[in-house]
Amino acid sequence: MLRSVAEHQRIVAELIPAARTANLPLRAAAGRVLAGDQVAAVALPSFDNSAMDGYAVRAAEIATATASAPVRLPVAEDIPAGRVDRPVLAKGTVHRIMTGAPLPTGADSVVQVEHTDGGVETVAISEPARAGAHIRRSGEDVRSGDRVLTDGTPLGPAQVGLLAALGLAAVPVYAPLRVLVLSTGSELVTAGERLQHGQIYDSNGPMLAVAVQDCGAEATLLHFVADDIAALHAALDEQLGAVDLIVTTGGVSAGAYEVVKDALAEEDVVFAKVAMQPGMPQGAGRYRGVPIVTFPGNPISSLVSFEVFLRPALRAAMGYPSARRPVLAARLREPLDSPRGRRQFRRGTFDATTGEAALMGAPASHFLYALAHSNCLLDIGEEVEHLEAGELVDVWDLRGC
Repeated sequence: MLRSVAEHQRIVAELIPAARTANLPLRAAAGRVLAGDQVAAVALPSFDNSAMDGYAVRAAEIATATASAPVRLPVAEDIPAGRVDRPVLAKGTVHRIMTGAPLPTGADSVVQVEHTDGGVETVAISEPARAGAHIRRSGEDVRSGDRVLTDGTPLGPAQVGLLAALGLAAVPVYAPLRVLVLSTGSELVTAGERLQHGQIYDSNGPMLAVAVQDCGAEATLLHFVADDIAALHAALDEQLGAVDLIVTTGGVSAGAYEVVKDALAEEDVVFAKVAMQPGMPQGAGRYRGVPIVTFPGNPISSLVSFEVFLRPALRAAMGYPSARRPVLAARLREPLDSPRGRRQFRRGTFDATTGEAALMGAPASHFLYALAHSNCLLDIGEEVEHLEAGELVDVWDLRGC
């Protein structure tokens, strides 16, 4: 009996361990997910400061200023940004002040330099100012004790900027899961080596390693092992203490040399046929206590399997709120056929301007060129046998989170 896509998604998701937490420096934490609420230890701004280059004044003393009759006052102090003492503004004087500089005691307004003659000893002010003008008040953005970011927040540039402004050098985040990617097959050759007849370059290993990294986890790529059970056990055993998850590709079908299936026959791994195309042969379980997910060896089957089963499970385990790809409704640009009883995932291109999706390549699972030029997967339900051009279909936007 075929296993449904949803059932296998659940099985894989339940295998993936929750990510550990780690305190990371801010730049290293970028792209990760915050593990725990963050509370401000200081206010933003932490002191009253000037929002303009100009002059700190008492507003009442320049209330009569006009362009034809400016108010002239002596400049008693220069206050650049970064000045740390606390000057006092004497009555009948002004302080020349720069953007971000602390407001002197006694000042209640800042006149921007454009409304003055820019004097350095005496300044002529040509417009009045209201009390509070061009002043950034302490705590008007964040007050000390405010909860500024909550657990589960992805850390992008703006969030890192906020945390840095609050003086945090490091923050707790969900650490990336460590994933071992292993391609199997005696026919595989590493890129750069010379091919012999009957050999192919390993594409699945690099492709899945990048897919793992792209979703926020860490990948260790173990270049293929031969179709040999002892060699596969040795390769896996060497990595067990350093990884949270093992992903293999190849060796899970019904052929005579299915090394992954044979090597894991005595382990806590279940192999099943999933009602999908491509990617029917799947396996999931534990290898000596470590979660393991096995994908078929055809390149398209392998990457589609990753997108359908592993990517959302990995991202959810690492705390990302957007675990799944965005799903959009699109109109088919052309008709398509699909095998009844199989949930089909077709490669395609989605045009956001027209809202249309077009097929890219045939359904067969070895057309890498079509995959490389696709930006979506068309998700066709298992009850569907045919769709006409213009009918609606769900598409997974591969450009989104």
